[in-house]
Amino acid sequence: MTRLKLAIQKSGRLAEESLALLERSGLKFAKSKDKLFWFGETLPIDLLLVRDDDIPRLLLAGVCQLGVVGGNVAEEKAAEKARQNETETTLEPLLPLGFGRCRLMLAAPEKGAIRSVNDLDGKRIATSYPELTLRYLKARGVQADVVLLNGAVEIAPSMGSADAIVDLVSTGTTLRANHLEVIDEVLASEAGLYRCPNPLEAEAEALIQTLLTRIEGVKQAAEAKYVMMHAPRAKLADITALLPGAETPTVLELEGDPHRVALHAVCTEQVFWEHLERLKEAGASAILVLPVEKMLA
Repeated sequence: MTRLKLAIQKSGRLAEESLALLERSGLKFAKSKDKLFWFGETLPIDLLLVRDDDIPRLLLAGVCQLGVVGGNVAEEKAAEKARQNETETTLEPLLPLGFGRCRLMLAAPEKGAIRSVNDLDGKRIATSYPELTLRYLKARGVQADVVLLNGAVEIAPSMGSADAIVDLVSTGTTLRANHLEVIDEVLASEAGLYRCPNPLEAEAEALIQTLLTRIEGVKQAAEAKYVMMHAPRAKLADITALLPGAETPTVLELEGDPHRVALHAVCTEQVFWEHLERLKEAGASAILVLPVEKMLA
């Protein structure tokens, strides 16, 4: 039987959410003693728990067929590999996963001489993402020196080792604490499911499609709600139009009341209190909103 290897981060900001997503997708694993290799029990998909920056390398080398990794890491390692081989090397993103969002930003000292990317000519830029930084500069025709730092990138300008930085930003608190301000966005990133660039056998491709379908279902269910209510028969069209992201609802007769019906619908978009208040104003009553655990379109 064909088995696939899927690599995820063993610890860090993506590890917990990656495992939770796989578990909600129906994957169960038997853990090894060293806890770095987990055998897939419900699907022939085995799990490798590794450092996040090793995942693109394992995919590019064909050691793993699938991997969950941040777009920033995937693109950095693919660009590094492409430069070393002097050929185009990419990882195929199969599905964005909706977590691990971050932005790779160009920042410089507040009220300094650098106000735009065009002011970087001849300057030094500190970053943990040299390949993405070089790609960004090349696309804009800017010549600058890129200084590799693996930690504390944000202090480089104050230490005099760089004129600007390219670093991951979530809230911006660290930048403000070091008197830096954002100049431009280099890359918007989130966790994604990636595959190796090598062609696979039909059985392996079918297994990947099964996993993708399950993950899509989990993602849809995370936002979807099952909405039930009583509604005036004469207001069905108005009430249906108020349901966010709903397909044609199910309408059931109410015993002993020819003028009202029970209406059930799956809403694929978020349902807020404002939606419920509008439904009530339109004549709906006994409104219930329930979570959806699993969903296949």
